[in-house]
Amino acid sequence: MLQNYLPILVFLGLAVAIGLVLLGLGLLLGRGEKTPQKLSAYECGFDPFEDTRMKFDVRYYLVAILFIIFDLEIAFLFPWAVALDGLGLSGLIAMAIFLAVLVVGFIYEWKKGALEWD
Repeated sequence: MLQNYLPILVFLGLAVAIGLVLLGLGLLLGRGEKTPQKLSAYECGFDPFEDTRMKFDVRYYLVAILFIIFDLEIAFLFPWAVALDGLGLSGLIAMAIFLAVLVVGFIYEWKKGALEWD
């Protein structure tokens, strides 16, 4: 039984060992100087002006859900369209149910005002 798992254990052991060696080399050879240039704001060019734990508007999450709805719809429509001949009526009904669920989610988004950019 151990022979089946031995290659996996060897692989995990090597991965952990290489990771620890690389981290150790970074700590030993890296220069940890905290210069003003390293501590300055680098992503957007100005210092943060609010707490990072601020509350997001619900519309942000609604837009994210809307993106997922359309992303899933397109991701599942392409393979379905390619294999439509082999799926027959059952494939058509399954995709109709899937699209109906997505339409219900889209209507929910619309009613909540996620499509309005005020």
